[in-house]
Amino acid sequence: MAAIGSTDGRVKSGSPVMRAALLVTAAGVVLKVVAVGKELVVAAVYGRSGELDAFLIAFLIPGLLVNLFGETANQALIPTLVRVREGCGKAQAKRLLESVQTAMVGLLVAGACVVGAGARWILPLVATGFDGAKMQLAAELMVGLLPVVMLAGVASNSAAVANTEERFGWPALAQVTVPMWVGLMAWQLGGRYGIWALVWGTVLGTLAQCVVTVYLQGRSGYAFRLRWNGWTREMGEIAGQYGPLLLGSVVANAGLVVDQGMAASLKPGSVATLVYGNRFVSVVVTLLAGAVATAITPYLSEAVARRQWTECRAMVRRWAGAMAMVSVPIAVAMIAGSRLLVAGTLQHGVFHAADTLEVAPVQAMYAVQLPFFVVSRVYYRHLLAMRRTKVILACGMVNLVLDVVLNLVLMRWMGVAGIALATSLWTVSTFFFLMYWSGRVMREEEAR
Repeated sequence: MAAIGSTDGRVKSGSPVMRAALLVTAAGVVLKVVAVGKELVVAAVYGRSGELDAFLIAFLIPGLLVNLFGETANQALIPTLVRVREGCGKAQAKRLLESVQTAMVGLLVAGACVVGAGARWILPLVATGFDGAKMQLAAELMVGLLPVVMLAGVASNSAAVANTEERFGWPALAQVTVPMWVGLMAWQLGGRYGIWALVWGTVLGTLAQCVVTVYLQGRSGYAFRLRWNGWTREMGEIAGQYGPLLLGSVVANAGLVVDQGMAASLKPGSVATLVYGNRFVSVVVTLLAGAVATAITPYLSEAVARRQWTECRAMVRRWAGAMAMVSVPIAVAMIAGSRLLVAGTLQHGVFHAADTLEVAPVQAMYAVQLPFFVVSRVYYRHLLAMRRTKVILACGMVNLVLDVVLNLVLMRWMGVAGIALATSLWTVSTFFFLMYWSGRVMREEEAR
């Protein structure tokens, strides 16, 4: 079987990845335009209310489960799936995928059930500043959001599988259904049903995304079937990679829980302030880091499977440099124009000028991380393709310690903005850590 994007058995590190990145970026632009529209509606309807605080905290744990059992499964699966397809044929790859997706769905459902049963005991651990009524609302909202766990996990996995067959645009565009439904429900039903309109919009939007991506997986030659085909050497390989990745994901996502939990201990509205402050930064991160990571992963995985180290090194260097050149000026612009951006977009309805003064410095502190985070994703995907998951786990553990320590120091000095700055500072640490290990691993493989 010819390599992805090549006709001569050699993985090309330039134009195929560029085309894939442009497709994902174009889809991402559409997604983020819709997402910004959704944010405008949510800000106008809910502002920085206690209800929105409760929703954001309630979504933390379901979102964590998706990352733990869905996104992590993708990272463990894709390099092995590509290697099996290249070495053993697509029929064997299909059998492997059926078993992996069966196990993944089982984990997602089990995790959702455990969280649903323990919601009243889990939430006090991450929302220490909530009173009884607010805690009760957050628990009810979390239970209402639990269907998202399985739906989003399946959608993410199906999109990643479609990527391995050079389908990038539509899987990325499928994500638009979530902000579309959330914005529509908030606009139409927010006044009547309050914060529950966001819950219904999130569930319906994720269901639509799941249906689309499962269809795209089928069009890529991998029908979605939940079937256990027995334990194989390849399943053992995926499980061996999944363990460290799962622990790394727990550590990485624990940082998000820590940040929002610490924000909940500050004055009312602080969780919403933190989330609003990261909205536009996350847009840029998704468009840049998300696009290049999605596009480069199948090609890096195939280069590693074929042991084409020259092509692998060239791909990493090219895309790390390109992402640095693009992201640095964007970061500078977002830091300098933070107040104008927040005022010009979010300051409507019940989101007032006083809210802009709270959110703008948080956004500026988050924007510091942009070039470091975007470039580090190239090194991260390289280490993932090389199956150096223990290195990724070590990086996550360092980050979590830094996050807690920096939060404790900076939030006393800067409030919510200090939490955002702490995130940016540990992102700088991540960049240097992954860059060093990416180069070291490559040198070790070339020496062999």
